[in-house]
Amino acid sequence: MHDIADLEGRGLVGVGIATTEFINAAQAQSRSLGYHPAMVFIPHPVQDRTDAELHALADAAFARIMQSITAQT
Repeated sequence: MHDIADLEGRGLVGVGIATTEFINAAQAQSRSLGYHPAMVFIPHPVQDRTDAELHALADAAFARIMQSITAQT
């Protein structure tokens, strides 16, 4: 959240990307900071996935990420 806020404070578009495990934590931090960045959540976990699985996750999330970026410009 702090990194995205910093980017946006510099005039750059930011989108947070995290796994679904962190939805509640992201919401809590967002409320605490009073800052509500665009977020895209991907399936959890990622650490044990193969390169092909990670590429598939990225491909599946790409449209949502781009939509979040372009909605802010």
